[in-house]
Amino acid sequence: MSSEMHDRMARHGANDWVWYLGVLAAAGVWWLLYDNLLTFANWVTSLLPLAPDSHTGEAFAFFIYDVPKVLLLLTGIVFVTGVLRSWFSPEKTRAILAGKREIAGYPLAALLGVFTPFCSCSSVPLFIGFVSAGIPLGVTFSFLIAGPMVGPVGLGLLYGLVGWKIATIYLVFGFSIASIAGFVLGKMGLERYLQDWVRELNAGPIAELQEDALTLADRLKIGLDQVREIVGKVWGWVLFGIGIGAAIHGYVPESLMLRVMGGEAWWSVPAAVIVGVPMYTNAAGVIPIVEALLGKGAALGTTLAFMMSVIALSLPEMIILKQVLTYRLIAIFLGVVSCGILATGYLFNLIL
Repeated sequence: MSSEMHDRMARHGANDWVWYLGVLAAAGVWWLLYDNLLTFANWVTSLLPLAPDSHTGEAFAFFIYDVPKVLLLLTGIVFVTGVLRSWFSPEKTRAILAGKREIAGYPLAALLGVFTPFCSCSSVPLFIGFVSAGIPLGVTFSFLIAGPMVGPVGLGLLYGLVGWKIATIYLVFGFSIASIAGFVLGKMGLERYLQDWVRELNAGPIAELQEDALTLADRLKIGLDQVREIVGKVWGWVLFGIGIGAAIHGYVPESLMLRVMGGEAWWSVPAAVIVGVPMYTNAAGVIPIVEALLGKGAALGTTLAFMMSVIALSLPEMIILKQVLTYRLIAIFLGVVSCGILATGYLFNLIL
């Protein structure tokens, strides 16, 4: 081996170590920021000339907390999926999930969603990462639906509120909606309704690389490139969507919901879904509203349909997804999931 080649390999190895140490340092900073989000949000809110329990104060606190949370999740998850994508090209991923394995992918994705305690907008970064990695669209929808709808926080709170029987039934229905809706959406061949840049990302040069020849540093560079491309495209929509959610969180009156869902008329279930969609909160935020609604005499099925629509079909989530999906695909997604939620609401009202 010539001395020139030896020097080149030594420089390459040194550069690799710069990447390894840099990523470790960045991961430490990421965790430190994420672990102190609540403290940071409370500190910033305390500097504002607003009463913490006022509508405006609650809206600002919500926005200040959720913006860095979602952006940090988006950055971290896109980076990790970008690195993993260097091992598993879209073609290889599709091959792994093809046929019977793809069928198994829907409940597996839903099960993964059940164990991820994210609100709907926090699930969007994972959804984008799955889509960009070439995982079938229906499977990614199963995760997107199950994540916020039947996460562990909501189930735990629901168990404490209405008991294990109803909480278990809710889990079964939520899991079933996520799996079946993902299957239906997957069989409709909707990939053509992804935004152009997402389709180009799936067909990009990573799939053409000699995967076995890449070093770990090369894969880390691919992850960083994915962050630049994807986060650079969606961060504005994240801010816009959370801004709307914060305004709704601070100003939508609970009394309005009680008037809509106080009875068991046939129209109460679709009305509850319509009222719930524009809202934005996670399961922990909506459970107290559910408790108040039930205490005021709202029907259980109607209330659970409202809860599902709030955490699975939020307007801010749709706004953020617009950067990834076309309006037609968003409308189809809303229609399929809404049908599942309506069926759940009517069935609960019928049997309980």
